[in-house]
Amino acid sequence: MEHLIGTTKTAIIIAASVLSFVPIFLWGYHFYKKHPEKQAYVVITFLAGALSVVPLLVYKFLWAYFPWINAFLWTRNLHADILGFSTFSLVPISIIATFMLVGVIEETSKMVSVRLMDVKIFKSIDDVIEFAIIAALGFAFIENIIYFYNIINVRGFEQLLFPFVFRSLFSTFAHVMFSGIFGYFYGVAHFANQELRDEMQKNRHPIIKFFHKHFHLKRSVLFKDEKILEGLIIASVLHAFFNIFLEMEWSFLIIPFLFAGYSMLNYLLHKKECLKEYGKIV
Repeated sequence: MEHLIGTTKTAIIIAASVLSFVPIFLWGYHFYKKHPEKQAYVVITFLAGALSVVPLLVYKFLWAYFPWINAFLWTRNLHADILGFSTFSLVPISIIATFMLVGVIEETSKMVSVRLMDVKIFKSIDDVIEFAIIAALGFAFIENIIYFYNIINVRGFEQLLFPFVFRSLFSTFAHVMFSGIFGYFYGVAHFANQELRDEMQKNRHPIIKFFHKHFHLKRSVLFKDEKILEGLIIASVLHAFFNIFLEMEWSFLIIPFLFAGYSMLNYLLHKKECLKEYGKIV
């Protein structure tokens, strides 16, 4: 009996892995096809992105033994507090705090994967964006396997169709979008010449100016660290918005949100300064 149970679980894991690979392959091909010569680095980056899930799994595993390290317990104390200006937009602050935390944790994990590849293979901002996307696909691959496995194991294959379609089209691309936008800022941090630096410093959005002022990101802070933190904040906030839309069941906002993100990502990938090859990190 134990042998049969073990075989069944193995079969479910294989099925979940195959299903998870389908959207990863399609999205990966869509964004990666411009640089097929860097296959070895793509595989390494993908694996690094997949492994970036491990610290999160270990963190959750330790909750059973050290409950006080579960940061999500802290946000539950805010459940009675509401933020909003109308009946439609009422959102418990606990949900906002929880998903901001989730966004920061997941985007930081993916960022580490990109920073591990911070070597001579990066010749343009466009390169950094694409490798950030590959790392995100590695992360989404493992996340989808876990998600599909739990559904099959608890509810069976017949309940998998909608989650599979949703995660393939929306959740996987959401990871791509968040990391791709972060990759732009990370690339700018490395490759921007002084003229572009001056222009970006001058034309900051008011929200960005707010973060720079209140997080003490003054002129004395290195441009590189400043842009990386800026990209991480934006990616984490977008991640939080996406999760909040799901939690509040505001499904009608998800498609326009992701469409805007896709348009933004394509715009960044085709910006003139992103396509310029610098040859080395400055």
